[in-house]
Amino acid sequence: MKASDNDNSEEPIGQAVELPEIGSRESYDTLMEVVRNRVTVRKFDADFIVPESHFELILEAARHAPSGANAQPWHFIVVEDSEIKQRIADYFVAEQRFRAKAKMKFPTPDYRGLATAPGFIVVCSDLRWVEAFPVMKEESPDNAELNRMYRENAERILIQSVAASTMCAHLAAASLGYCVWWVTAIGQENAQKAMRPLLGIPDEISVLDIFLFGPPAQEPYKRWKKSMSEIASRGEFDPAQCLTRDEITEWIKKRRHKVMFRDASRID
Repeated sequence: MKASDNDNSEEPIGQAVELPEIGSRESYDTLMEVVRNRVTVRKFDADFIVPESHFELILEAARHAPSGANAQPWHFIVVEDSEIKQRIADYFVAEQRFRAKAKMKFPTPDYRGLATAPGFIVVCSDLRWVEAFPVMKEESPDNAELNRMYRENAERILIQSVAASTMCAHLAAASLGYCVWWVTAIGQENAQKAMRPLLGIPDEISVLDIFLFGPPAQEPYKRWKKSMSEIASRGEFDPAQCLTRDEITEWIKKRRHKVMFRDASRID
């Protein structure tokens, strides 16, 4: 998919912002229906063809995401070539096998489903956009630690911004009836080296994740979610929610594999 030479999709200056009446539940309930039913699957109907208009609708949602300094530091590559999809899938399958051989004790997903995902979008960013956020412009012995602190925060702002845009794309896809898959295991330099040549990505651009969507190949299911009391506090942080290292280790050992792959109704 290529942008039109006569792309007039940018909003005119001074366009009004239209929000529902404060307290109205109609829009909220519609949104929550989409949010609750945005589910991950890792095997899609390989015969389905995503209409071009659906790609455009999904990317239009991604385009409207919030970002630090309104820098919009994202770029999306729609992948339609089945051979390229297969080669990207091959990389992840090799990574999956490496993890097993290295005994990482992580319940790695089956990545073969990447090859047949009808909707396949690679999410990229130019990490030089961190310069748009608060950073110390000059390095000196006097401000080295301060510069490190601000640059670290700027990197987090960039990642948050791209994640917000990706989430908007996920919700748009779910609102169109698709199941989704957020592929995040691409931070390793080997992943960058494997994918950049396949997609003509310059060295200055980093692949941050892959967004897959399509009709599921089998009945999808809802995964377990933490209760409200476990994820929110009022006034100050609830000390009961600060787990010890041993408690986290125990959760990883006994529950992680269940909540990653099981239906919420089957979590014991």
